[in-house]
Amino acid sequence: MFEKLENIEDRYNQLTEKLMDPEVINDSNKLRDYSKEQSDLQPIVEKFRQYKEIRQQIDEAKTMLEEESDEEVVEMAQEELNELEPQIEPLEQEMKLLLVPKDPNDDKNVIMEIRGAAGGEEAALFAGNLYRMYARYAEAHNWKTEIIDAHESDMGGYKEIIFMITGKGAYSQLKYENGAHRVQRVPETESGGRIHTSTSTVAVLPEAEEVEVDIHEKDIRVDTFASSGPGGQSVNTTMSAVRLTHVPTGTVVSCQDEKSQIKNKEKAMKVLRARVYEKFQQEAQAEYDENRKSAVGTGDRSERIRTYNYPQNRVTDHRINLTINKLDQIMEGKLSEIIEALTIEEQTSKLDQITE
Repeated sequence: MFEKLENIEDRYNQLTEKLMDPEVINDSNKLRDYSKEQSDLQPIVEKFRQYKEIRQQIDEAKTMLEEESDEEVVEMAQEELNELEPQIEPLEQEMKLLLVPKDPNDDKNVIMEIRGAAGGEEAALFAGNLYRMYARYAEAHNWKTEIIDAHESDMGGYKEIIFMITGKGAYSQLKYENGAHRVQRVPETESGGRIHTSTSTVAVLPEAEEVEVDIHEKDIRVDTFASSGPGGQSVNTTMSAVRLTHVPTGTVVSCQDEKSQIKNKEKAMKVLRARVYEKFQQEAQAEYDENRKSAVGTGDRSERIRTYNYPQNRVTDHRINLTINKLDQIMEGKLSEIIEALTIEEQTSKLDQITE
């Protein structure tokens, strides 16, 4: 661990020198990249320097105890040791946590896609419940929610809804929502009062910047069509809806939420960029050793991650065996208890890998 910390401090010092180099100052891209890298390293370096200073003070106090005969000096040295030594272990734990690799996407906005899966109308209604839950969570964090595309069901749910949540750290909080969400309740469509099980899937994509994924205009096929509502009926006589196809990957994105074709194309492009970025990330992740993956991870949308049991007011996250009897509160967007538990589990897993 300490060798890693020394290397990080060396890199931090190198970056300090680079940021004073006129060549870097005049290159906006290099200046941005180096500044961000140094900013990311700063908390680790500051903690490591604090640790080294306390270690030095402890060594000096021990030397005084060994070499001094003056009782008053010895007493002062012992008091200093008693004060300093208990600080070492907590500092080491803090440094270990700071060494846990940070997901480079954590600070990004997110694009979320919710689809009704098994269960027909009931699955679509639950998809609507999930959208509302995430919108409420975003509102509590002062994040902005914007619908990109939505296909309503006949009863007011969503067969599919795609939306963006804009706010610093949104992806770090919501990335654990990726997967299949199962609901157990008596559907509105059920006259006999029987409990049914339905599922909706959630995909969470970090918003990708243009510099992160190279999409050429020549690789995109653009189709326009009239917007449609529940049941497929036309709701707009103009060809304002847009469908983008990224030919090299076969990725298709549609957007019809706006009345303007230009705005729909802009929104669709954000989703397209995010999906292509995710595809590249998944390919890179596939090369990662399966045994080293986090127990939580961001999951696959086909994996059942959570069950919402309405009759018992219970939510269970199957990845960490966490059960909370506060379903009513959670559906109002109070997800913090679950997200914090998932974050701790992931950090603990990564910390175990560092200390192995």
